[in-house]
Amino acid sequence: MRLFLLLLPALAIACSTASSQKSKTEATPAPQAQPQNEDPFLWLEEVEGEKALAWVHEQNGHSLPTFQKDARYDTFLNEADSILNAKDKIPYGALRGDYVYNFWQDDKNIRGLWRRTTLEDYRKAAPTWDVILDFDALAKTEDKNWVYKGVRCLPPQYNRCMLRLSDGGTDASTYREFDVASKSFVTDGFVVPNAKSSVAWLNENTLFLGTHWGDDSLTDSGYPRIVKMWQRGTPLADAKTIHSGAKADVGVWPFVMHEPGSATPMIARSMTFYTSQYFIIKDDHSLLQLPIPESAEFSGRFADQFLFTLREAWQVGDTQHPQGALLSFSASEFVKTGKLPTIQTLLVPDTRTSIEGITETKDHLLITTIHNVKGKILQFAYENNNWSSAPVDLPQTGSLSISSANPFINTIFINYEDHITPDTLYEFDADNQKSSVLKTLPARFNADGLQVHQYEAKSKDGEMIPYFVIHHKDVKLDGKNPTVLYGYGGFEISLVPRYSTMAGKLWLERGGIYAIANIRGGGEFGPRWHKAALKEKRQRAYDDFAAVAEDLATRKLTSPEHLGIMGGSNGGLLMGVAFTQRPDLYKAVVCQVPLLDMFRYTKLLAGASWAGEYGDPEDPVMREAIAKYSPYQNVVADKAYPEVFFVTSTKDDRVHPGHARKMVAKMKAQGHKVFYYENTEGGHAAGANLKQHAKRYALEFTYFSQQLGLP
Repeated sequence: MRLFLLLLPALAIACSTASSQKSKTEATPAPQAQPQNEDPFLWLEEVEGEKALAWVHEQNGHSLPTFQKDARYDTFLNEADSILNAKDKIPYGALRGDYVYNFWQDDKNIRGLWRRTTLEDYRKAAPTWDVILDFDALAKTEDKNWVYKGVRCLPPQYNRCMLRLSDGGTDASTYREFDVASKSFVTDGFVVPNAKSSVAWLNENTLFLGTHWGDDSLTDSGYPRIVKMWQRGTPLADAKTIHSGAKADVGVWPFVMHEPGSATPMIARSMTFYTSQYFIIKDDHSLLQLPIPESAEFSGRFADQFLFTLREAWQVGDTQHPQGALLSFSASEFVKTGKLPTIQTLLVPDTRTSIEGITETKDHLLITTIHNVKGKILQFAYENNNWSSAPVDLPQTGSLSISSANPFINTIFINYEDHITPDTLYEFDADNQKSSVLKTLPARFNADGLQVHQYEAKSKDGEMIPYFVIHHKDVKLDGKNPTVLYGYGGFEISLVPRYSTMAGKLWLERGGIYAIANIRGGGEFGPRWHKAALKEKRQRAYDDFAAVAEDLATRKLTSPEHLGIMGGSNGGLLMGVAFTQRPDLYKAVVCQVPLLDMFRYTKLLAGASWAGEYGDPEDPVMREAIAKYSPYQNVVADKAYPEVFFVTSTKDDRVHPGHARKMVAKMKAQGHKVFYYENTEGGHAAGANLKQHAKRYALEFTYFSQQLGLP
């Protein structure tokens, strides 16, 4: 299930500080978790509690002056702000009907503009934009702290939309019906009150909706478990129930596959993060379940073929379909008979390849893959009951992604970037298999002399772990280079090459080294790479990260005294484990919106939905495994740690800010020096607007500069 992911949308770097160095061959310690019969800092879990917020302001007041008084801070802040608010950044757009829609923020449009232009005009260097909605003006008029969270528009005209607005940046949002042609909210239109909702248009008068319907309508994870059909002109309370999931599910989500001449409503019931059941909603509102494994991921429909990928090998008759395979079967035949039709194979990735995305246009199917963590796109055709494919002719040394496409047109936007090459947005003509450059991002930092290397480090169990390193060609291999290592390692997320805008300007350009670890738990090499660090095998991800840190030192690129690490969300948990298990390896740690108390994570906000990743701490077997690495339980007073910088957000309603709060309080009580910054808005991204993101970047890189000694 990739509907909700623990990944920061902005670049993050996590750092840990080291105090004493150990040999590379020394085994990872297995500290004994401290009993948590009475947690003296439980009161910090009261997100908006008066006492808790007073503590937050006090901690911010202690930490922020350390960085903001540094002469480098204002420089970093101005540089970050200039990059984020630049007028010449690529205005990425969504293709809808005859228009390209764009959400734009800059220094004058803090909350942003929703605007559009024609495709013909979009091809120009300076398009003429028609502003549909000004969110700064809307927030002022309504006296609300609105943060734009996206929009759901009804194909193929895309004139009626459900606009998603969040108060301060939380996941919980209000949906309001908006008419694009008149640039106004629809009088007496559809309105879904603030909740973690999911909406899908069937037609102009019908929505399928999962939301907070009242008592017992949410799962333990805080997401909707009931999907209803809501007809225009009727009260929300009168919506008809279509399907109810279990309280223990992650959530139940409606979606509609719109194609020329048809609209197929469906429901995804996610029992765990990685197991789901998919249902077609029939005309009589009964459900027809797709005959695919619960561990499979449904990927859409093209050429009357339902598409899905396998997380586990699947035996069907005498045929075993391998893990990671992309398969299909006839949609119309299945709907007619209710039985599994003949299965077709589109793609079976090798052990170094992962399927990253599946995109349908009117007449073409494109599959985005990565091989050895570098992008490639394949164009598929289905003729005479057979699939064929050909590679799309685009650069394959970095990251390729489909920026925009839809099933009603054949125009496709594709983006390319790598660590030191700015983004290029292509318009791809799939009919003629030709691409042309639409937009290019100007360089944001001086990359002259910079080199990108891909190395491998041997983890504790012998697995080779790839990682990227970016540095100047004249770097001295003396182990003294200030280095930042970023990691994530979870939820099938692949860390593919991205243009290192902030790291490039605030770190690389000044002589630092930047590295990215592709550890297990991620999706870089498909399901096997992810499952290798799942639940009771979680320690492998942490061993992988330590192995990369040690390999950087072995290559004399850096050493523990000059190595910082950074990660957010699940990557924040990685940071917590890294500095509690191996404080000897790191000098600095930036730990962003982290999970840290793994004994209580399932009881906080959306935490229960991640039991499929980490395991349930109420299960004695899993609790024993979690106890060996949970940072909050394993931090102790008699060990020297890096001076960690924790970053979180009061408005984060995905990963509870209590994780970071309690860790800071406990470490300070134990006598450790740490830094803390909690933004009082911004949600899981730790920032509600570009200025807040610029501030976070400036704080983090000032911290790194201080800790690692980069002038």
